[in-house]
Amino acid sequence: MPQTVVITGASAGIGRATARLYARRGADVVLIARGKGGLEEAADEVAALGGRPLVQVADTADPAGVEAAADAAEETFGPIDVWINCAFSTVFAPFEEITAEEFERVTKVTYLGFVNGTRSALKRMLPRDRGTVVQVGSALGERSIPLQAAYCGAKHAINGFTSSLRTELLHRGSRVHITVAQMPAVNTPQFQWVRSRLAKHPMPVPPIYQPEVAARGVAYAADHPRRKQYYVGATTVATIWANRLAPALLDRYLARTGFDAQQTDSVPPAGLDNLFEPVDREPAGDQGAHGAFDDTAHARSWQEILVRHPAATAVGAGAAVLGAVRGVRRLTS
Repeated sequence: MPQTVVITGASAGIGRATARLYARRGADVVLIARGKGGLEEAADEVAALGGRPLVQVADTADPAGVEAAADAAEETFGPIDVWINCAFSTVFAPFEEITAEEFERVTKVTYLGFVNGTRSALKRMLPRDRGTVVQVGSALGERSIPLQAAYCGAKHAINGFTSSLRTELLHRGSRVHITVAQMPAVNTPQFQWVRSRLAKHPMPVPPIYQPEVAARGVAYAADHPRRKQYYVGATTVATIWANRLAPALLDRYLARTGFDAQQTDSVPPAGLDNLFEPVDREPAGDQGAHGAFDDTAHARSWQEILVRHPAATAVGAGAAVLGAVRGVRRLTS
């Protein structure tokens, strides 16, 4: 029997790449996002790659919309095996330049959207005592950076919410699993359509990974959900360890470098942004999985190999800690 996999934020970026991956496995893939154009393109890809798609136009900030999508998923394909929360929105700006309405919107999508998706998944999984929820997190959920207060706050909240829920599932002896795949900087279309008040075009902090790296991490977490979380990309491991070893030094380093590191030399994008409305409509069109940084993004990560081979994990962890220590020393030099 094929797996039934629900993916929020499936029209672009990591969600789109993850949908392609599961399609190659022959899965039934339920695609949830706000933009119908991107979802229809994603559905065509899923069908071409060997999966069966179901398009559900919904805003994850709306619990009723998410619940209706979950109903449609099970009516069409049967019990949901894996639910992947991936949808998000953000604003690139100093905190004082983000309005209350904007901050609330980011929180509703990027945090409460995960809560809503998890609620709908568990409503169906708990009575059957099986199923897996994967939260697509971020290294920024443990180590915040400037210019992304709303996003970092939401990703921190996801970690706290998920840890609390995990203990409840353990208490009841449930065979439903929940895990987090913590992401590095990824080359997604968000940097073309994000709401930004920066002087220059926003960009992910290098090194940058392709969304297929992220998708493989998500699928691996879904296949092996007993661990609390998975770190995708060596930079995620190094960032988190550096923060644990010397958070105050990292604060000062990011205060000095974090503004420039998130901006290119080109002018910022003009026109549409996706904070309140989807942008996979004219004149923007479907955006696919990749953003504008293909020339510098990595298609592989050595950390992927370590995760898949437990014997090498200890060596990799030691290397990551050593790298973090060296990084902290560089910050003080």
